[in-house]
Amino acid sequence: MPESGQSTQGHISSPRAEAAPPAARRASLLVTLVLGGLTALPPLSMDMYLPALPEVTDALRAPAATIQLTLTACLLGMALGQLVVGPMSDKWGRRRPLLAGMIVYVAATAVCALAPTAELLIGFRLLQGLAGAAGIVIARAVVRDLYDGVEMARFFSTLMLISGVAPIVAPLIGGQILQVTDWRGVFHVLAGIGVVLTFVVWKWLAETLPADRRHSGGVGAALRTMRGLLADRIFTGYMLAGSLAFAALFAYISASPFVVQEIYGASPQTFSLLFGLNSVGLVAAGQINGKLLVGRVSMDKTIGSGLAVITLAATALLLMTSGVFGEVGLVPVSAGLFVLMSAMGLALPNTNASALMRTPHAAGSASALLGTSSFLVGAIASPLVGIAGESTAVPMAAVQLSCAVAALGCFLILCRPWRKEPGKPETEA
Repeated sequence: MPESGQSTQGHISSPRAEAAPPAARRASLLVTLVLGGLTALPPLSMDMYLPALPEVTDALRAPAATIQLTLTACLLGMALGQLVVGPMSDKWGRRRPLLAGMIVYVAATAVCALAPTAELLIGFRLLQGLAGAAGIVIARAVVRDLYDGVEMARFFSTLMLISGVAPIVAPLIGGQILQVTDWRGVFHVLAGIGVVLTFVVWKWLAETLPADRRHSGGVGAALRTMRGLLADRIFTGYMLAGSLAFAALFAYISASPFVVQEIYGASPQTFSLLFGLNSVGLVAAGQINGKLLVGRVSMDKTIGSGLAVITLAATALLLMTSGVFGEVGLVPVSAGLFVLMSAMGLALPNTNASALMRTPHAAGSASALLGTSSFLVGAIASPLVGIAGESTAVPMAAVQLSCAVAALGCFLILCRPWRKEPGKPETEA
C-alpha cells in the first residue's frame, strides 16, 4: 500500500537512498521472504494465541480480565518498542538491532511457554512485544534502503498482503496446535519460528544502511519531531480517528475468544474459522479501497463512511448482546462482527494515508507515532472488555461502540473534512 512506502521514506534523515546494487536486487526473492517473515511475526504472536485464551484462564486459575492483559502487554510492548528500535537502527545499522531484538524475542517467548503464573506470563508477553517491534520497524527501513519509487511501492504491497494474511491463518494454526497439545505448545511453535527467522537474518540478510548514511539523532530527536506533528490539528484528528477505530478492532480481538467459545459454545476450531472469515472481510474491503475507491472517491468520504458503518455495526452488536432483540445466537452476532471488521478495511488505511500525506517532511516519525498511538489505545481498550467477567458480551460491544463514536467525533471535529479543498490540505498549525 502506498502509505506504507510513505511512512518509511522519512524514517531516515540522511540523503535520498541510492538505487540498490545489483546483488541486492538479485537477492530480492530471498529478501522478500525474510522481510515477509519479520512482518508476519507480530500478528502471529498476537493471533495464534487467541484460541487458547479460555484454556489459559483455566490452567493459570486467573480471571478472564487478567488473562486478557497478556494481549494488552504484548500490544503495549509493540507500541513502545517502535519508538526505540527505529532510531536505534538509524544510528547503528539494521542488522545489530534486528538480531538483538530477535534473540530477546526467542528468549521471552520460551519463558512464556514455561510461565507458572499469569503475572509472569504478562511480564514476558510485554518483553516479547518490545522485542518483536524490531521486525515491524526494521523490515520497513530495509525496504527503503534497497528500493525506491515504483519498486518500493510494489514491495510494500507484497509485505502488506502478508500482513493481511497472517492474522487469517494464525488462529487457524493456533486451533490446530491445540488439537495436539496445550496452550504452552503455541509459544513453543512461536519460539521455533523466532529461531528460524533469527538464523535466516544472521545468515542471509546483509546490512543495508552504510556507515556514511547513519546519524546520531536518537530517540530525543524523534520525540521532538513527534511533538511538532501533534501540533497539527488535522494530523492529530486522523491519528485519533484511526487509533480509536483500531481500539474497536482490538476489543474484538481480545474478547472474541471468550464471546464465541464460552458464551456461544463454539469450539476453538469454529472460532478460528470465524476469525479467519472476519479477517478475509477486512482484507477484501482493503483491496476494494485500494483498487476501486482510491483516486475515485475522496479519502475523507471513505473514512467517514467506514467509521459510520463501524458505529452502526457496534450499535447492532450492543442491542443484540444486551437482550433488546431477545436471545440471539452465534450467527447474528458473527454477522455483526463481520460487518464491523470489514469496515475497518475502509477506515484504517485511509486515516493513516491521510495523516502521512500531511507529513512528507517527517514521514518516518509520523508513521511511528501513528503505530504507537494505535497500539497504546488498543492496549487500553483490551482489559475493559472483560470487566464484567466471561458471562456477557455486553462490555465488548459497549467498548466497540464507545470507540467508534469517539473516532467519528475526532474525525469530524478535528479534521473538519467539509472545510478542506480537494488536494489542498490545511496549512499546519
